[in-house]
Amino acid sequence: MDGILPLWKPKGLTSHDCVFKLRKILKTKKVGHTGTLDPEVTGVLPICIGRATKIAEYLTEAGKAYEGEVTLGFSTSTEDASGEKVAEQKVTETIQRAQILEVLNSLTGKIEQTPPMFSAVKVNGKKLYEYARAGIEVERPTREITIYEITLLDDRTEFTGETISFRFRVKCSKGTYIRTLAVMMGERLGYPAHMSDLIRIEAAGFSLEDCLTFAEVEGFMESEQTEEFLLPLERGLFHLPKFQISDKVAKKVLNGAVLEQTEDVIFEKGQPFVMVDPADKAIAIYQIHPTKEGLIKPVKVLAQES
Repeated sequence: MDGILPLWKPKGLTSHDCVFKLRKILKTKKVGHTGTLDPEVTGVLPICIGRATKIAEYLTEAGKAYEGEVTLGFSTSTEDASGEKVAEQKVTETIQRAQILEVLNSLTGKIEQTPPMFSAVKVNGKKLYEYARAGIEVERPTREITIYEITLLDDRTEFTGETISFRFRVKCSKGTYIRTLAVMMGERLGYPAHMSDLIRIEAAGFSLEDCLTFAEVEGFMESEQTEEFLLPLERGLFHLPKFQISDKVAKKVLNGAVLEQTEDVIFEKGQPFVMVDPADKAIAIYQIHPTKEGLIKPVKVLAQES
């Protein structure tokens, strides 16, 4: 059983919970997720099964898209609706649509973010949420992320009330915390804020329309229709450059051979690219050799296991 399963992650489960549950349903241990989703977040969670677990890191590298809701008026310890209220300031003014659009525009492009204390980012070998649960505040690393696009999903021209909520859609790079983005929106509008709802609508090229629920997967397993829900691992490598090779070269690639760089191989150093056979099947991931001029070397061989 090899391939990618775009799962609809329900609220209340961690990504690891989803993997554990699927191992029981699919009766296989080789199951891995492609980046954590917080328990309260629903939506697209691509799951790698069998040989596809070899490419999980490449799915994680691909961009993501979310639909979320930010609420102005109070902030929380976790930056989302599950945390305790830590600061409150009632909204006393009418916020104009133009103000919100200006803030969203200011947060588009390359920006710096500091991960929330309740996150899986590691500091000195320990996850931040472990420090947070112990009541220990540590210095968090600021990092650069990219917001490709933010769209306001609200038709109002004026926003009023002691708390104000509005929905948005965002396309972003890996490593982006939408919770923190919601807090940043609030800061730029002059109020404490938190993320009050979030759905991941796209990850690694998979959308909500591609996703299956646990019940649907169980149904396919009961009717022995595994081919109906497992997508080929090539779908998870869509964002990487491809290089087609002959059957003769494919045999060498399957043995993990270091090869001479031809004129057709014009990729940058450090850029992984996919070796595909004449049938367009991905058989390995290669890169320009980091130290030996004129050679390319395998990063991962995706051969069928015997």
